[in-house]
Amino acid sequence: MSIKNRTLHIWLGPILFAVCYFALQGIFSVKAAKAIGIALWMIYWWVSRPVNITVTAFVPIVANALFDIIPMKTIIAQYFSESIILILGSGFLTVPWSGIGLDKRISLKALSLIGPSMKSQITVWLLSSIILSNLMPNVVVCALMTPIAVGMLKAAGYDGKSEAAIPILCAIGWGVGIGGVGTPLGGAMNITAIALLQDFTGKEFMYIDWMTHLTPYTLLVSVACLAAMLLNPGKIKQLEGTKEYFKKAYNDLGPMKGDEKLCLAMFLLGLAAVFFRPLYAHILPRMVPAYVFLILGFVCFFITSKDSARPLMTWEDAQKESMWGMMILFAGGLAMGVLLSGSRANEELAQIVAATNLQPGLPLIIAITVLACLVSETTNSTVSAAVTVPIVMSVTAKMHLDLMTYWYIAVMAFNSEFLLPVSVRSIPVAYGLSPDTMLRKALPVFLVRALVVIVCSYVVLQIPGFGQ
Repeated sequence: MSIKNRTLHIWLGPILFAVCYFALQGIFSVKAAKAIGIALWMIYWWVSRPVNITVTAFVPIVANALFDIIPMKTIIAQYFSESIILILGSGFLTVPWSGIGLDKRISLKALSLIGPSMKSQITVWLLSSIILSNLMPNVVVCALMTPIAVGMLKAAGYDGKSEAAIPILCAIGWGVGIGGVGTPLGGAMNITAIALLQDFTGKEFMYIDWMTHLTPYTLLVSVACLAAMLLNPGKIKQLEGTKEYFKKAYNDLGPMKGDEKLCLAMFLLGLAAVFFRPLYAHILPRMVPAYVFLILGFVCFFITSKDSARPLMTWEDAQKESMWGMMILFAGGLAMGVLLSGSRANEELAQIVAATNLQPGLPLIIAITVLACLVSETTNSTVSAAVTVPIVMSVTAKMHLDLMTYWYIAVMAFNSEFLLPVSVRSIPVAYGLSPDTMLRKALPVFLVRALVVIVCSYVVLQIPGFGQ
C-alpha cells in the first residue's frame, strides 16, 4: 500500500465516525450514534488495513477515552476477561508442542493415509484441517499445515505457485474455516460468541451443548464443501510419491517420546474437563473452562522434561509462541460489542429492524447469514462474531423470538472464511497461492456453505425446543 493510500485510509476511519455521529443523531441517541460510528471506523480499518488489525483492536479504548460513551473500566475489563484467560491457557497447553514435535507428529500421522490422486489429496488435506481446527485456533492449524503441504509438493516436483498446489492450499485455507465451528475451542470467534451470550443471559454456557447442537451441521457442511471441491479438482490428477513422503517423514520422528505423551495427555484431560463440566459444575462452580486450561498450562512451567532435562515450557517459550495479537484482536471485538450494548445502540438498532417488518424464519435467517458472511469474508470470523451476535440478541429480544436458536444460527453463519486473502487465508497466499485464483475457486464452495447454513437454520427452527 502506498503512503498516499495508507494516509487516506487512516483518515477515512475517523471521518466515517464523524459522519455517523452527525448523521445518525435523531435516529439514534447521541451515545448510540457515537458507538455505531466507532464500530464502523473499526470495521473500515479492519477491511482496508492501513495498520495491523491488532492495532485497530485498541480503538475502543482510545475512542471511549475521548468521547466518554460508557465507563472506561467496562472497556478495559474486556482486554483481560475470562475469555482471554481461556485463550491464554489453551495456548499455554500447546506451546510445548512445536518444540517436542507433537504438532508435526499429529499432522503427519493423518497425512500418511493420503493417496496419490488429487481427489484423495483434497479429501485428506481438507478433512485434516477441519479436524485439527476443531481443537486448535484456525490460524495455528493453517500455519502448521501449509508449510508441510509445500514440503510435500516440492518432494513431488512442484512449488507453491503450481497448478498442483492450488487445490491443496485452498483445502487447508478453507478447511480451517469450516472446522472452526465444530467446537468452542475452534477459535476466538466462538469464544467471543459465548462470552457475549453469557454476559447477556447471566448464565454459564456448557460446551457440551455446543457439540450436541452443532455437530450435525459441522458434518453436513464438511461433506457438502468436500463434494464441491471434488467436482473441480484441477488440471493435475496425480501426485506420485506423496504417500511415501509422509510415511518417511513420520518414521523419521521415531517412537513417541515421553514429553509428547505427557503433553497430549494433558490436552486430552483439559478437553474432557471442559466437555464433561455438567458432571462437576455443582461441586466446583468456579472451575469454568478458562481456569481449567490456565491451571493445566500453568503446570507446564513446573514440569521438567524427561527428554531435555529442562522445563517443559519457559516464560521465554510462552512469550514467543503465544498468540498475543489474536488475544488483543479478540478483546477489541468484545470491547466493540460492549460499546454497542452499553450505549444501547443494539437495542435501538433492533427497534429499527423490528419496524421494517422483517419476518421471523427464512427472511431473518437470510439477513443474519448475509451480514455474518459479509463481515467474516472482508475481515475475519472474530470480528463478525463481535458484530453479528449482539445484533441477533437485541433483535430476538425485541421480536420475542427464541434467543438460543438464532444464536446457534449466527454461530453457523459467521464461521465463514473463504474468499479474500485476509486473516487466516493470507497464509496460503504467502506460500504462493494467487489471491485471484483463491477467489475464483472459493466462490462455489462459499455459496454451497452459505446454502447449507440457510437450509440447516430453517430446519432447526422447525424442531421444537431446539434452543433449550
